[in-house]
Amino acid sequence: MILSGGDPTEREECYRKLMRKYWKVIAVIAASKVADPREAEDITQEAFIRVAGRFRHLRTPDAFDAYLRRTVVNLCMSHHRRRRVERAYLEHEGGRRVRAVDPPDVEGRDELRRALAALPMRQRAAVVLRYYDDLPEQRVAEVLGCSVPAARSLVFRAMETLRTTIGGDET
Repeated sequence: MILSGGDPTEREECYRKLMRKYWKVIAVIAASKVADPREAEDITQEAFIRVAGRFRHLRTPDAFDAYLRRTVVNLCMSHHRRRRVERAYLEHEGGRRVRAVDPPDVEGRDELRRALAALPMRQRAAVVLRYYDDLPEQRVAEVLGCSVPAARSLVFRAMETLRTTIGGDET
């Protein structure tokens, strides 16, 4: 059976034959190494995909089944390694308190949006570039076509106006 050359339909049919021939064997190997049947099936599919994708690079194409078996074993070991890392992470993080997330402040967001809209265009642009786009002052100045101190001043004045309008102390 040749998967590396010829007509794409011919290669596809060859691949189907290989799958029919080796699927059960590889699925049993995966199921014996992984407890979850769905995970075993995913590993089996992944093994076929990997070996078929590398078929033309196999040193001995006649040893397809050996490559396939080795691939499924490697994938099972990777699966267990990932699970071990996940468990260690969960054990480590499990002791931490989960911070309660407050519901979004829709009114506050709308108030901020209205206050931003009331700012002069250059001040609004300066604030958006500096805090929303997270640009450094130098880049804000370049975009606005002004000096860095002028950009800093625009941001400062805009923030002062927003603090006054909204009545908060945060930046």
